[in-house]
Formats: sequence, structure tokens, C-alpha cells
Amino acid sequence: MTSPEDVTPDESVVDEAVTDESVVVEAPAESTAAEAAVDPQVAELTEALQRERAQFANFKRRSAEEALQAVARGKQVLVEKLLPVLDDLDRAREHGDVTDGSPLKALADKLGDVLTGEKLAKFGDAGDVFDPELHEAIQNDGSGDQPVLGTVYRSGYRLGDKVIRTAMVTVTDAPAAE
Repeated sequence: MTSPEDVTPDESVVDEAVTDESVVVEAPAESTAAEAAVDPQVAELTEALQRERAQFANFKRRSAEEALQAVARGKQVLVEKLLPVLDDLDRAREHGDVTDGSPLKALADKLGDVLTGEKLAKFGDAGDVFDPELHEAIQNDGSGDQPVLGTVYRSGYRLGDKVIRTAMVTVTDAPAAE
């Protein structure tokens, strides 16, 4: 190369252009022909890889959902098996067997706390508005204008938002407003 003193203004522009990294160098003609033959195969393999990745992502998502559903179903089965125990504890409360300081009260409270923590909720108290999707009416003592629950023979339960057992009740009319 030339020394900086020998360089004319036009030559310095050429030297800067040569040292600039943005200069495009043309490839020989035979490599572009080979690249053109490879491009469809690369595109095809890239599409296949993308499809496989999408299928795998869907598989992972479905597997995670199925695992959560299996856990929820297992919880529901266990709670359904415990509902007769809760019914017995309710009957014991009605008879006065569950009193403060008794071991049965401690057991009932602990079991209730555990099931409440798992989002089990009891429904179907006397005086509630009758809903045929939540309550199983075994007797109707009213005219049907404003049906409410009368006697509750069996409480209903929800696990989260899902009703796992309807309440067994009698239906009466709402008391007249004074």
C-alpha cells in the first residue's frame, strides 16, 4: 500500500471503502447453483422441524392439563368417599354429641378445616331459595310461587365450582312479608 503522504484524496476514499466491512464480495457462480439446489431441502427440513416442535409443545401442554385433571379427579373421589362421614358428624351435632371440649368436636373441626382448605363448601340451608340444579326436592309443600328450602335431609357440597352432591330437601313457600 501507499504511505499516507503519497495518497491523493481519491485514493483515500478507495482505501476506506476496501477496509469497510459493508462491502459485498460476489461469490463464484458455481456455489450459487449449489445453494439453489440445497435451499428447497433446507426449507423443507426447517418446516418439518417447526411442525415437530409445535407437536411437542402441544403434547407438553396436554400432558400438564391431564395431570391436573387427574389430581382434581382423585381429590373429588376422596371427598365423595368422606361425605358420609360428614353426614354422620352433622347428625351428631344435631343430637348434641359434638360439644366443646369433646374429642369428637376436635376431630370434626380438623376434618372440616382440611376439607375447607381443599375448597369443599357445604350448601343447602333451610330458607335458601330453591334451585333445581343444586337441590333435589323430595317433597313440595308449597304453591310454587316463591319456593324456598324447608327441611334439609342431606346437605349438598361443592368442590371448587363443581357440584359433587346435590342437597336433598323439601320445598315450601317463602314466608309472607309483613
